[in-house]
Amino acid sequence: MERQVFVAGVEGDESKDLRLASFADQATSSQQYIIKNIIERKKTMQRRSFLAGAGMTLASRVLEPFTPLASSQDPFEHRLPLTDSHYKRVRSYIEEEPVAEYHWASEAAYEAFCDMKYGIRIHWGVYSVAGFPHESWPYLDLTFAERARYDQLYRTWNPTGFDADEWTSLFAENGLRMFAFTTKHHEGFSMFDTHTRVRQRVRWDAPGGPELEDCNLAYSIMETPFRRDVVKELCDAAHKRGLRIALYFSHPDWYDADFRPYADSPISVPSAARLDLEWRPQPPDSQRHIWTAPDPTPQEVARMMARHRAQLEELLTKYGEIHMLSLDQWLGPKVWPELRETILRLRKLQPDVMLRARGIGNYGDYYTPEGFVPGSKSNTGMPWMVIYPLAAGFSYDPDASHYKGAGWIVKNIIDTAAKGGSFQVGVGPDGSGRFHPTAIEQLKQAGAWLRVCGDGIYATRPRDAEQWREGDTIRFTRTKDSGTVTCYALQWPGRALVLGSVRPRPGSKIAMFGYPEPMKWTFDSATGLKVEIPESLQDESRRPNAFAWGWTIQPA
Repeated sequence: MERQVFVAGVEGDESKDLRLASFADQATSSQQYIIKNIIERKKTMQRRSFLAGAGMTLASRVLEPFTPLASSQDPFEHRLPLTDSHYKRVRSYIEEEPVAEYHWASEAAYEAFCDMKYGIRIHWGVYSVAGFPHESWPYLDLTFAERARYDQLYRTWNPTGFDADEWTSLFAENGLRMFAFTTKHHEGFSMFDTHTRVRQRVRWDAPGGPELEDCNLAYSIMETPFRRDVVKELCDAAHKRGLRIALYFSHPDWYDADFRPYADSPISVPSAARLDLEWRPQPPDSQRHIWTAPDPTPQEVARMMARHRAQLEELLTKYGEIHMLSLDQWLGPKVWPELRETILRLRKLQPDVMLRARGIGNYGDYYTPEGFVPGSKSNTGMPWMVIYPLAAGFSYDPDASHYKGAGWIVKNIIDTAAKGGSFQVGVGPDGSGRFHPTAIEQLKQAGAWLRVCGDGIYATRPRDAEQWREGDTIRFTRTKDSGTVTCYALQWPGRALVLGSVRPRPGSKIAMFGYPEPMKWTFDSATGLKVEIPESLQDESRRPNAFAWGWTIQPA
């Protein structure tokens, strides 16, 4: 019923809008949100290049030739940088210009994304029980017998330390404007109440070696002793606190054998090189244990794409407004038409959801440099957010010495904001659902800094050209109207802050975050701006904070 109503609501006539409005009166809060967006979206679709094919059936779109999208009037670009590693993997078979009926999220959604500046990325799943240091990736290095034992861990998992209100309070009270959560990582375990079923898996410990076997289970948190929908609890708690939500979802699924052989799957097939253009045979010294199964049948491929689509639709219909879908990895050219069709359907469910570009090319709304901060301003106008683990990996790390510190968080927040991006710090809880005390302490220290100095971070934009920095230790941001420039010093400037790229408005005040009085300044066209630092602040113990220092300037 929900799917019929939602599809009808975008196909055109006003009577369907009336039926939608009537249905909304009896719908759940999640359904009401979606229906509201469908009706409102139709009023603005002409501006967003969604006219062509608005009355077409979804099935007919896949069969018709592509029509390049008309040039956009949006201030944001919708083009990935050619250097993006995930774009390189799919660029050969995903059209550079999306089909005519596609639209990206709205300008308002893009603005809200660019305003966030700081968030947290949470990897949590069965791999947290196993103690894997790098999410589910070590699954590939397990022997067949070890893999069989791992696949049974969910049966006894009962993470009673998990508290969604406790998590989201920690985030909201310490300056984090969003969180991303792994609804399903690559090894296929769903952390939400999915109604889809896995119908085929590998029996890794079968006599004589691995073999495919039929099954019928969700392979989800609802089949553990815990039996609570973690995603629902987190989304409900986040909505109460005004946090923006990103739901991570892996395109490949290493548990569901229908998904063979995509994106580092432990199951290869004879046609792997044609199905996944990134597939490579394992070198002789590889630690990965790969088993070769028969090629998937057309029925298995159809079942794979149906389950992939259904799970994504569940994420956008069961949990209220979702601001971002953090898609990961890729599939392949043979199934791209079906994946594209899935993306078109998701746009109708929540038109303003921001899609991470992994696996979908320029259909994405944003991309995520991983494990590094770009060295300069982005070479594309597509919004971006760095994802970077606080410890050695994104999942739980028991070693306190691996956590990089609040100063590292603060400097990366400043550096990414100056370049026009946002920073997402990765922290994983342990198997019981609790974060490491060192991680909590460092998040709180960064939050304390943001309470004093965050006005120059949130909802800011980069200065033009190369004016985002001076040297290695000075960074700048600006308000959207360019009425205020904030200068951050990553190292203490001494007795004077000297800047060459900012000329203050005559008679204006220059203020330092956390210091009660305006600071004296002079400007000379030859030597630039000189801000005098009070003598009292030369004592480290009397400075507003220990990490980085900011000044607000009204430019001429």
